[in-house]
Amino acid sequence: MNSRSAQLAAYDRLLTIMDELRTQCPWDKKQTMESLRYLTIEETYELGEAILDNDLEEVKKELGDLLLHIVFYARIASETGDFDMGDVANDICDKLIRRHPHIYGDTKVVGEEEVKANWEKIKLQEGKKSVLEGVPKSLPSLVKANRIQEKVAGVGFDWEEPGQVLDKVHEELGELQEAMALDQPDKVEAELGDVLFSLVNYARFLGINPENALERTNTKFINRFVFLESRAQEAGKKLSEMSLAEMDLHWEAAKKKE
Repeated sequence: MNSRSAQLAAYDRLLTIMDELRTQCPWDKKQTMESLRYLTIEETYELGEAILDNDLEEVKKELGDLLLHIVFYARIASETGDFDMGDVANDICDKLIRRHPHIYGDTKVVGEEEVKANWEKIKLQEGKKSVLEGVPKSLPSLVKANRIQEKVAGVGFDWEEPGQVLDKVHEELGELQEAMALDQPDKVEAELGDVLFSLVNYARFLGINPENALERTNTKFINRFVFLESRAQEAGKKLSEMSLAEMDLHWEAAKKKE
Protein backbone atom coordinates (compact mmCIF):
# COMPACT_ATOMS: atom_id res chain seq x y z
CA MET A 1 0.00 0.00 0.00
CA ASN A 2 1.17 3.52 -0.76
CA SER A 3 1.88 6.05 1.98
CA ARG A 4 -0.24 9.21 2.22
CA SER A 5 2.57 11.25 0.62
CA ALA A 6 2.84 8.73 -2.24
CA GLN A 7 -0.92 8.87 -2.79
CA LEU A 8 -0.85 12.67 -2.93
CA ALA A 9 2.10 12.53 -5.34
CA ALA A 10 0.17 10.14 -7.61
CA TYR A 11 -2.85 12.47 -7.54
CA ASP A 12 -0.64 15.46 -8.39
CA ARG A 13 0.79 13.42 -11.26
CA LEU A 14 -2.73 12.83 -12.60
CA LEU A 15 -3.55 16.55 -12.43
CA THR A 16 -0.32 17.36 -14.31
CA ILE A 17 -1.06 14.80 -17.02
CA MET A 18 -4.60 16.14 -17.36
CA ASP A 19 -3.25 19.66 -17.86
CA GLU A 20 -0.85 18.40 -20.52
CA LEU A 21 -3.50 16.40 -22.37
CA ARG A 22 -5.95 19.29 -22.32
CA THR A 23 -3.42 21.63 -23.94
CA GLN A 24 -1.65 19.22 -26.28
CA CYS A 25 -3.90 16.30 -27.33
CA PRO A 26 -6.36 17.07 -30.18
CA TRP A 27 -9.03 14.71 -28.76
CA ASP A 28 -8.77 15.91 -25.17
CA LYS A 29 -8.76 19.57 -26.24
CA LYS A 30 -12.12 19.31 -27.97
CA GLN A 31 -14.01 17.51 -25.18
CA THR A 32 -16.84 19.21 -23.27
CA MET A 33 -18.82 18.18 -20.21
CA GLU A 34 -21.63 17.12 -22.54
CA SER A 35 -19.37 14.98 -24.72
CA LEU A 36 -17.91 13.24 -21.67
CA ARG A 37 -21.26 12.59 -20.00
CA TYR A 38 -22.21 9.36 -21.77
CA LEU A 39 -18.67 8.04 -21.37
CA THR A 40 -18.86 8.65 -17.62
CA ILE A 41 -22.14 6.74 -17.42
CA GLU A 42 -20.54 3.86 -19.31
CA GLU A 43 -17.54 3.83 -16.96
CA THR A 44 -19.86 3.79 -13.96
CA TYR A 45 -21.63 0.70 -15.26
CA GLU A 46 -18.29 -0.98 -15.94
CA LEU A 47 -17.27 -0.31 -12.35
CA GLY A 48 -20.55 -1.79 -11.16
CA GLU A 49 -19.92 -4.96 -13.18
CA ALA A 50 -16.40 -5.32 -11.77
CA ILE A 51 -17.77 -4.97 -8.23
CA LEU A 52 -20.41 -7.65 -8.79
CA ASP A 53 -17.74 -9.92 -10.30
CA ASN A 54 -15.56 -9.28 -7.23
CA ASP A 55 -12.70 -8.54 -9.63
CA LEU A 56 -10.64 -6.15 -7.51
CA GLU A 57 -7.99 -5.64 -10.17
CA GLU A 58 -10.70 -4.51 -12.58
CA VAL A 59 -12.32 -2.39 -9.83
CA LYS A 60 -9.01 -0.56 -9.44
CA LYS A 61 -8.83 0.13 -13.19
CA GLU A 62 -12.42 1.32 -13.41
CA LEU A 63 -11.98 3.60 -10.40
CA GLY A 64 -9.03 5.12 -12.24
CA ASP A 65 -11.21 5.75 -15.29
CA LEU A 66 -13.85 7.45 -13.15
CA LEU A 67 -11.25 9.52 -11.32
CA LEU A 68 -9.91 10.67 -14.68
CA HIS A 69 -13.39 11.83 -15.66
CA ILE A 70 -13.81 13.76 -12.41
CA VAL A 71 -10.48 15.48 -12.93
CA PHE A 72 -11.42 16.14 -16.57
CA TYR A 73 -14.70 17.88 -15.64
CA ALA A 74 -12.92 20.01 -13.05
CA ARG A 75 -10.21 20.97 -15.55
CA ILE A 76 -12.85 22.08 -18.08
CA ALA A 77 -14.63 24.16 -15.42
CA SER A 78 -11.34 25.76 -14.36
CA GLU A 79 -10.87 27.12 -17.89
CA THR A 80 -13.99 29.27 -17.48
CA GLY A 81 -13.15 30.20 -13.89
CA ASP A 82 -16.16 28.38 -12.43
CA PHE A 83 -14.31 25.90 -10.19
CA ASP A 84 -11.31 23.62 -10.08
CA MET A 85 -10.43 20.27 -8.49
CA GLY A 86 -9.58 21.97 -5.21
CA ASP A 87 -13.07 23.48 -5.06
CA VAL A 88 -14.59 20.06 -5.77
CA ALA A 89 -12.61 18.41 -2.97
CA ASN A 90 -13.24 21.20 -0.47
CA ASP A 91 -16.95 21.23 -1.26
CA ILE A 92 -17.37 17.54 -0.52
CA CYS A 93 -15.21 17.86 2.61
CA ASP A 94 -17.41 20.70 3.90
CA LYS A 95 -20.55 18.66 3.14
CA LEU A 96 -19.24 15.59 4.95
CA ILE A 97 -18.35 17.61 8.04
CA ARG A 98 -21.70 19.41 7.99
CA ARG A 99 -23.67 16.17 7.62
CA HIS A 100 -21.76 14.26 10.30
CA PRO A 101 -22.38 16.37 13.41
CA HIS A 102 -22.05 13.18 15.49
CA ILE A 103 -18.38 13.13 14.45
CA TYR A 104 -17.53 16.81 14.04
CA GLY A 105 -20.06 18.29 16.48
CA ASP A 106 -21.86 17.43 19.70
CA THR A 107 -24.81 15.48 18.25
CA LYS A 108 -25.36 12.05 19.78
CA VAL A 109 -26.61 9.12 17.69
CA VAL A 110 -27.28 5.46 18.31
CA GLY A 111 -26.80 3.29 15.23
CA GLU A 112 -26.93 3.66 11.48
CA GLU A 113 -30.61 4.54 11.22
CA GLU A 114 -30.23 7.68 13.34
CA VAL A 115 -27.26 8.73 11.20
CA LYS A 116 -29.39 8.39 8.05
CA ALA A 117 -32.29 10.27 9.64
CA ASN A 118 -30.00 13.14 10.66
CA TRP A 119 -28.53 13.22 7.16
CA GLU A 120 -31.96 13.84 5.60
CA LYS A 121 -32.90 16.47 8.20
CA ILE A 122 -29.65 18.36 7.58
CA LYS A 123 -30.27 18.31 3.82
CA LEU A 124 -33.65 19.97 4.39
CA GLN A 125 -31.95 22.58 6.59
CA GLU A 126 -29.56 23.27 3.70
CA GLY A 127 -32.47 24.46 1.58
CA LYS A 128 -33.83 21.27 0.02
CA LYS A 129 -37.60 21.63 -0.45
CA SER A 130 -38.24 17.90 -0.41
CA VAL A 131 -36.54 14.80 0.92
CA LEU A 132 -36.92 13.38 -2.60
CA GLU A 133 -35.30 16.36 -4.31
CA GLY A 134 -31.94 14.60 -4.50
CA VAL A 135 -33.23 11.59 -6.45
CA PRO A 136 -32.14 12.08 -10.11
CA LYS A 137 -34.99 11.87 -12.61
CA SER A 138 -32.79 9.98 -15.06
CA LEU A 139 -32.03 7.07 -12.70
CA PRO A 140 -33.13 3.64 -13.95
CA SER A 141 -36.57 2.93 -12.49
CA LEU A 142 -35.45 0.05 -10.26
CA VAL A 143 -32.62 2.09 -8.75
CA LYS A 144 -34.91 5.10 -8.41
CA ALA A 145 -37.55 3.10 -6.53
CA ASN A 146 -34.92 1.90 -4.07
CA ARG A 147 -33.54 5.40 -3.52
CA ILE A 148 -37.04 6.87 -3.05
CA GLN A 149 -37.81 4.30 -0.37
CA GLU A 150 -34.47 4.83 1.37
CA LYS A 151 -35.03 8.59 1.38
CA VAL A 152 -38.51 8.55 2.89
CA ALA A 153 -37.51 5.87 5.41
CA GLY A 154 -34.78 8.27 6.57
CA VAL A 155 -37.45 10.64 7.90
CA GLY A 156 -39.57 7.91 9.46
CA PHE A 157 -42.04 7.16 6.65
CA ASP A 158 -41.62 3.40 6.70
CA TRP A 159 -43.03 0.04 7.73
CA GLU A 160 -42.14 -1.32 11.14
CA GLU A 161 -41.20 -4.88 10.19
CA PRO A 162 -40.57 -7.05 7.09
CA GLY A 163 -43.78 -9.07 7.56
CA GLN A 164 -45.87 -5.96 6.90
CA VAL A 165 -44.00 -5.34 3.65
CA LEU A 166 -44.48 -8.95 2.54
CA ASP A 167 -48.21 -8.61 3.24
CA LYS A 168 -48.18 -5.52 1.00
CA VAL A 169 -46.52 -7.54 -1.77
CA HIS A 170 -49.31 -10.14 -1.57
CA GLU A 171 -51.93 -7.36 -1.52
CA GLU A 172 -50.49 -5.79 -4.65
CA LEU A 173 -50.33 -9.19 -6.38
CA GLY A 174 -54.03 -9.65 -5.61
CA GLU A 175 -54.85 -6.26 -7.12
CA LEU A 176 -52.81 -7.17 -10.20
CA GLN A 177 -54.84 -10.37 -10.64
CA GLU A 178 -58.07 -8.40 -10.30
CA ALA A 179 -56.93 -5.93 -12.97
CA MET A 180 -55.99 -8.81 -15.28
CA ALA A 181 -59.45 -10.34 -14.84
CA LEU A 182 -61.02 -7.03 -15.93
CA ASP A 183 -58.81 -7.01 -19.06
CA GLN A 184 -57.76 -3.35 -18.58
CA PRO A 185 -54.20 -2.95 -19.93
CA ASP A 186 -53.58 0.45 -18.31
CA LYS A 187 -54.79 -0.82 -14.95
CA VAL A 188 -52.66 -3.96 -15.29
CA GLU A 189 -49.58 -1.85 -15.99
CA ALA A 190 -50.27 0.37 -12.98
CA GLU A 191 -50.80 -2.62 -10.67
CA LEU A 192 -47.69 -4.37 -11.97
CA GLY A 193 -45.74 -1.21 -11.15
CA ASP A 194 -47.12 -1.37 -7.61
CA VAL A 195 -46.01 -5.01 -7.32
CA LEU A 196 -42.49 -4.15 -8.43
CA PHE A 197 -42.34 -1.15 -6.09
CA SER A 198 -43.45 -3.28 -3.13
CA LEU A 199 -40.87 -5.97 -4.01
CA VAL A 200 -38.12 -3.34 -4.06
CA ASN A 201 -39.30 -2.23 -0.63
CA TYR A 202 -39.24 -5.81 0.66
CA ALA A 203 -35.71 -6.25 -0.66
CA ARG A 204 -34.65 -3.18 1.32
CA PHE A 205 -36.08 -4.69 4.50
CA LEU A 206 -34.11 -7.86 3.81
CA GLY A 207 -30.95 -5.82 3.45
CA ILE A 208 -30.65 -6.67 -0.25
CA ASN A 209 -29.96 -4.18 -3.02
CA PRO A 210 -32.59 -5.07 -5.66
CA GLU A 211 -30.47 -3.78 -8.53
CA ASN A 212 -27.60 -6.08 -7.54
CA ALA A 213 -29.96 -9.01 -7.02
CA LEU A 214 -31.60 -8.57 -10.42
CA GLU A 215 -28.25 -8.12 -12.18
CA ARG A 216 -26.96 -11.36 -10.62
CA THR A 217 -30.06 -13.12 -11.95
CA ASN A 218 -29.54 -11.53 -15.39
CA THR A 219 -25.97 -12.84 -15.44
CA LYS A 220 -27.08 -16.29 -14.26
CA PHE A 221 -29.76 -16.47 -16.96
CA ILE A 222 -27.32 -15.37 -19.67
CA ASN A 223 -24.77 -18.01 -18.63
CA ARG A 224 -27.40 -20.74 -18.63
CA PHE A 225 -28.82 -19.70 -21.99
CA VAL A 226 -25.37 -19.55 -23.59
CA PHE A 227 -24.76 -23.07 -22.26
CA LEU A 228 -28.07 -24.15 -23.80
CA GLU A 229 -27.05 -22.64 -27.14
CA SER A 230 -23.70 -24.43 -27.05
CA ARG A 231 -25.39 -27.77 -26.34
CA ALA A 232 -27.75 -27.23 -29.26
CA GLN A 233 -24.82 -26.40 -31.51
CA GLU A 234 -22.99 -29.55 -30.39
CA ALA A 235 -26.08 -31.55 -31.32
CA GLY A 236 -26.18 -29.86 -34.72
CA LYS A 237 -29.54 -28.25 -34.01
CA LYS A 238 -30.99 -24.76 -33.90
CA LEU A 239 -32.81 -23.80 -30.70
CA SER A 240 -35.97 -23.29 -32.72
CA GLU A 241 -35.75 -26.94 -33.76
CA MET A 242 -35.53 -28.25 -30.19
CA SER A 243 -38.55 -29.18 -28.11
CA LEU A 244 -39.17 -27.48 -24.78
CA ALA A 245 -38.41 -30.79 -23.08
CA GLU A 246 -34.99 -30.94 -24.76
CA MET A 247 -34.21 -27.36 -23.86
CA ASP A 248 -35.31 -27.93 -20.27
CA LEU A 249 -32.98 -30.91 -20.04
CA HIS A 250 -29.99 -28.79 -21.05
CA TRP A 251 -31.18 -25.95 -18.80
CA GLU A 252 -31.12 -28.26 -15.80
CA ALA A 253 -27.64 -29.38 -16.82
CA ALA A 254 -26.55 -25.74 -16.86
CA LYS A 255 -27.91 -25.29 -13.33
CA LYS A 256 -25.99 -28.34 -12.11
CA LYS A 257 -22.85 -27.04 -13.80
CA GLU A 258 -23.03 -23.91 -11.63
